[in-house]
Amino acid sequence: MPIRQDRDDLSTEVRLPDRPRRVVSLVPSLTEAIANSAREVLVGATDWCSHPADLDVVRVRGTKNPDVKKIVGLQPDLVICNQEENRRIDVERLRSAGVAVWVTRIQTLDEAFHSLDRLHRVALNRRRPAWLDEAEQSWSSPPTGHLRAAVAIWRDPWMVVGSGTFTGDLLARLGVENAFGNHPERYPHVTVADIATAGPDVVVLPDEPYAFHADDGPEAFADMAVALVSGRLLTWYGPSLVGARGVLSAQLHR
Repeated sequence: MPIRQDRDDLSTEVRLPDRPRRVVSLVPSLTEAIANSAREVLVGATDWCSHPADLDVVRVRGTKNPDVKKIVGLQPDLVICNQEENRRIDVERLRSAGVAVWVTRIQTLDEAFHSLDRLHRVALNRRRPAWLDEAEQSWSSPPTGHLRAAVAIWRDPWMVVGSGTFTGDLLARLGVENAFGNHPERYPHVTVADIATAGPDVVVLPDEPYAFHADDGPEAFADMAVALVSGRLLTWYGPSLVGARGVLSAQLHR
């Protein structure tokens, strides 16, 4: 198989097959992106890769504890990872086993659009998907309105979205100020009192990574407005971005 070389989002040189045909994705949102554009190449994905629901591939455990031996056994010609979601040691183990690994880095919407474009056109050597054009267009207009929000991602202990995150940038594009956007940590531990002191107009409770729902989460903020939202729409970069802006705007700006 012809080999070419290019650099991933971290500027690491990757030896790529001319047109990958056996791909393992260790990033749920990127699994969905590839499945929507070139499903036939996917041979493996994590247990957390829930979209599309009918994806029939070998499961290789989680994003933080992938079964490296099982992945190598699938004989992939490319593995897709992400700097935040996957561990460097697992990337190094795969590369040491002779597997080509393409690592993405995504902390803003613009980086998401650029990275997804390169994933398809460079790493996979396929056409830029139409859904990516649609997603980029849907986020091209300036935000309307203004809202201050705290976004919880875990409880006991409570954790919120801090600075330098994809979710924070997405919120800004919705006209939503992150109440913890100036915190030095990306995902700080806080208390319910800390959240109240931050003065949010609304506390946002997504259904992942912690599965907040009507009976688990809102009761902690009885004196504050609460919005239960889809974690996929708030944190994933991929086809979900096509409709995310309209749905999240309706849920938050009420």
